[in-house]
Amino acid sequence: MWQRSVCVGLLALALGYLCLLGPQLPPSALQHLSASLLGGLRRAGSLESRMVAAWQAAIVRPARGWGRVAVGVNACVDVVLSGVKLLKALGLEPGDGKNHDILHSRQDLREAFTHFMEKGAAAERFFSDAESFHHIARTASEYPGAQLYVGGNAALIGQKLAANPDLKILLCGPVGPKLHELLDDNVVVPPESMQERDEFHLILEYQAGEEWGQVKAPNANRFIFSHDLSNGALNMLEVFVSSLEEFQPDLVVLSGLHMMEGQSKEMRHRRLLETVASISDIPTDIPIHLELASMTDQDFMSNIVHQQVFPLVNSIGLNEQELLFLTQSASGPHASLASWNGIPDVGAVSDILFWILKEHGKTTERASDLTRIHFHTLAYHILATVDGHWGNQVAAVAAGARAAGTQACATKTIDTSKVFLKAPLEFVTSQIEASSKISLNPDEPVMHWHREGISFHFTPVLVCKDPVRTVGLGDAISAEGLLYSEIYPQ
Repeated sequence: MWQRSVCVGLLALALGYLCLLGPQLPPSALQHLSASLLGGLRRAGSLESRMVAAWQAAIVRPARGWGRVAVGVNACVDVVLSGVKLLKALGLEPGDGKNHDILHSRQDLREAFTHFMEKGAAAERFFSDAESFHHIARTASEYPGAQLYVGGNAALIGQKLAANPDLKILLCGPVGPKLHELLDDNVVVPPESMQERDEFHLILEYQAGEEWGQVKAPNANRFIFSHDLSNGALNMLEVFVSSLEEFQPDLVVLSGLHMMEGQSKEMRHRRLLETVASISDIPTDIPIHLELASMTDQDFMSNIVHQQVFPLVNSIGLNEQELLFLTQSASGPHASLASWNGIPDVGAVSDILFWILKEHGKTTERASDLTRIHFHTLAYHILATVDGHWGNQVAAVAAGARAAGTQACATKTIDTSKVFLKAPLEFVTSQIEASSKISLNPDEPVMHWHREGISFHFTPVLVCKDPVRTVGLGDAISAEGLLYSEIYPQ
């Protein structure tokens, strides 16, 4: 075993040296040598298979696991189908594209879909006419080949956790008859949370090269629209909190704050204050995980950070776009970055996670409960925790990475022929202060470092070559990470 490790180490050093020589080498030679060295690394034992074996050994259940988890408050039915086929089924003819911030009619839908299909860009819009939308949703959900899935962060997390028979799950959100039918039998929905109608989110897909009239899509993407009033107003939040006394959960998972962005500024401000009051009513001995999602309003994100939401929760889950948006909104480190350049730099991500926990997390001087952040991006995951509050984090971050590989490829276990390593083979742990340089060891793929009372656990992700379904991937990752996490009694 040690001979193989030495071989891998030497090859990795050679690859690093090659990168330094890169500017002096012809591109063809650099490409050939890089491929040869990476091939050597793989021949020393498939990186992917060694990582999977190491994860399997590391992923152990915590000494004190959860028994009952309450999840709320956004839920819907995702209807996925061909956008062109739906427009044809609605009797719409091809025409010129035009952007609409809000869709008021079928004509607006046709124009907006055409506009974004021509660009190959993703977009999400609100459809204002309730009756017209419900007719479109019925046509879409009954269309041959349409796929109906559980949607909404809370429902997706609840559904993922419910796959564990030892867990009892309470889901509060706007649950209609179709969503109720799609949910796992292990998910309990309070009667007050049921609605006569489902909240449908229509996801209109198009493929690269697909044509609609004169428009030809440059690449595959999707156009999403809905008439979702319940989730936008967090209508089920008070029902959710009032259900906790009877359910007696060991853990509360909260999501859906991002859905309020569609409300007016005054309504949003009022509802956020009411949300803070409701969260404050949850007994302090029940840990709360907040799952963030994509947002565009910096003032609203700043309010979530500063108006006592972060200090009320114990744990946060978020991805690279949400992390960068958060630091931009609250003037944190690396806030001047307009966007990530490819794979997010590990040192920069580490700096922002450290700042969140130092500025808004639990300290001896600050009355905050925030002690854990689960960060996930395509190539790697990081769990950052305040020391003394969480255990089993090696297993938790490895389990989250394993879930990413299996769910994206739609396999029960990671098939190493369908995944590849995209994470950096070497990285620094900070970009703004003295840091360590860490090299990837596939036989010990969870790396750990420490910074002023905060621990960081990093692991690469084995990325699916041909992903089957990526909707809800972040929710599945956070759910799996929570499942293997243990919070220490204080």
